[in-house]
Amino acid sequence: MEMKNQHRSDFGMGQSSLCIERQHIFPPSVIVIGGGISGVAAARALHNASFKVVLLESRDRLGGRIFTDYSFGFPVDMGASWLHGVCNENPLAPLIRRLGLTLYRTSGDNSVIYDHDLQSCALFDVDGCQVPEEIVVGVGELLERILKETEKVRSENIEDMSVLQAVSIVLDRNPELRPKGLAHKVLQWYLCRMEAWFAADMDTISLKCWDQEHVLSGGHGLMVQGYDPVIKALADGLDVRLNHRVTKIVHEPDRVVVTVDGCKKFSADAAVITVPIGVLKANLIEFEPPLPEWKGTAIRDIGVGDENKIALLFDNVFWPNVEFLGLVAGTSYDCSYFLNLHKATGHPVLVCMMAGRCAIDLEKLSDEEAVNFAMEQLKKMMPAAASPVKYLVSRWGSDINSLGCYCFDLIGKPVDLSEKIQRPVDNLFFAGEAASVDHSGSVHGAFTTGILAAQACRRRIFERYSMFNLLHPTVGGAADEVSIPLQISRM
Repeated sequence: MEMKNQHRSDFGMGQSSLCIERQHIFPPSVIVIGGGISGVAAARALHNASFKVVLLESRDRLGGRIFTDYSFGFPVDMGASWLHGVCNENPLAPLIRRLGLTLYRTSGDNSVIYDHDLQSCALFDVDGCQVPEEIVVGVGELLERILKETEKVRSENIEDMSVLQAVSIVLDRNPELRPKGLAHKVLQWYLCRMEAWFAADMDTISLKCWDQEHVLSGGHGLMVQGYDPVIKALADGLDVRLNHRVTKIVHEPDRVVVTVDGCKKFSADAAVITVPIGVLKANLIEFEPPLPEWKGTAIRDIGVGDENKIALLFDNVFWPNVEFLGLVAGTSYDCSYFLNLHKATGHPVLVCMMAGRCAIDLEKLSDEEAVNFAMEQLKKMMPAAASPVKYLVSRWGSDINSLGCYCFDLIGKPVDLSEKIQRPVDNLFFAGEAASVDHSGSVHGAFTTGILAAQACRRRIFERYSMFNLLHPTVGGAADEVSIPLQISRM
C-alpha cells in the first residue's frame, strides 16, 4: 500500500534518475527515513520550508511507536499514550490545541515516581483485599526518602551502579526505612511503576543518570482521542511511501542514495534518519561509508527498554472508579497495574501495562496466553472479574520495525549519548526520542528532534549551495495561538 496525494514529488527511483536528482536546483531534496512523530515532524517542517521531501516508512502505517488502534470501535493507544508535561511550554501543545484534542490529566505531579494521583489508585493484595490508603500514601512518602538517600550513595561513589543497588545500600544503612509485610509489597509496586517510566528493570538503570531528565510542568495527560490525529495532521499533504524498508544508505558530501528492500533507490541532497534506536542498534541499515566510531559507540552504549500493553474490552464495568488498579507482591516483577480507560474515556477498557523483563517475557506468549496472564492478575484483585469480549496485545520488543520502546541510561555509560546520537554526520541528520537531550523517551522529545534535524538540514544545504534564504521550517499557523487553551478533563 502507498499513500499518495497531490503533493507527490519526483524523487528518483533507480540508477536512471540519479543524474537528474544530483542537479542542485531549487527546491533542494531531502529523504526522511522513518514515519514516527520525529519523521513526520521533520518532513512537515522541510515541506513547509519549500523543500522537496519524500518520507520512507517500513510499516504499512505512519506513527511508529505511536499506534492508535480502532478495532474496539474507538481509539486505544497501544504505544505512546501520554503527553508528559501538560503545559503551554510543551512543543506539542500548539498542535494539540489547534486540533481540539482533549487531555485527561492523570497527575499534577512531575516526578518519575507518580504518573497518577494516589487518591485515584486502588491497590490490592493477592487475596483481593484492598490496601488501606494510609499505607499506600505512607509507603510513597517512604520511597521519596529512600530515593533522597540514594543521592548520598551517588556522591560517595566514583563508579556508577544501578538504582536498585543504591536502594539496597540505603536500606542496609537505615533499617528503619525498610518496610515489612504489606508495606514491603507496596514498595515493590512503586518500584514496578518506576520501571515502567524507563521501560527497564531497576537493576539495569544508572544511578548517575536516572533523575537527570528535565520534566516539563503540568503533570501527565492521556490523549483521550489517541495520538493518531496528531500524526495525521502532521502528515497531511506529504509524499509518504509506506512499506518501504530502508536497507542501505550511501552518503557523499553532495548527495545521499537510499536503497529500499535491496533494490529500489532514492537520491537526494540530504537525509533525516528517524528510525528507532533499537533498529540502529541492530545494524539493520548499512551505512556506506560506515558511521564514525563516536556515533556507533553512542548507539551501542545507550539502553533500549521494552514496555507492552494488553488492552481488555469488557461488556460492563466491574472495577472501582479509579485511574489505576494495582496488584502488590513480594517483588516488582510479580506486581502489576492496570490503567482504567473508562475513567478517562468512558469506554469499559482496562489496560494491563508491563515493562522490563515482564514485557520481554510477555512476548514469548501467544496473544491468548498473554490475555490469560492479565486476567489471572486481575482476578487476584477482583475474583469475580468478567472475561473480556475483545483484546489487543502489543509486542514492541520483537517488532522488527522498533525492537524496543524507548531509551534509558545504562550503568557506567557516558552522559552525552543522546547528544552524539543527534549530531549530524555530513549530510545525514538524526532524530527520534533517543536523540532528545532533555526529553528522551517522550513524544514531545521525539517531535522536537525532528524539528531540530529539519532546521540543521536546512542550514547545511543553504550554506553548502549558497541558496537564497529558504523559508523557516514551521509546523503550525495562526491557529496555534496560545490564547486557545488546552482542553483538559478530570472525571
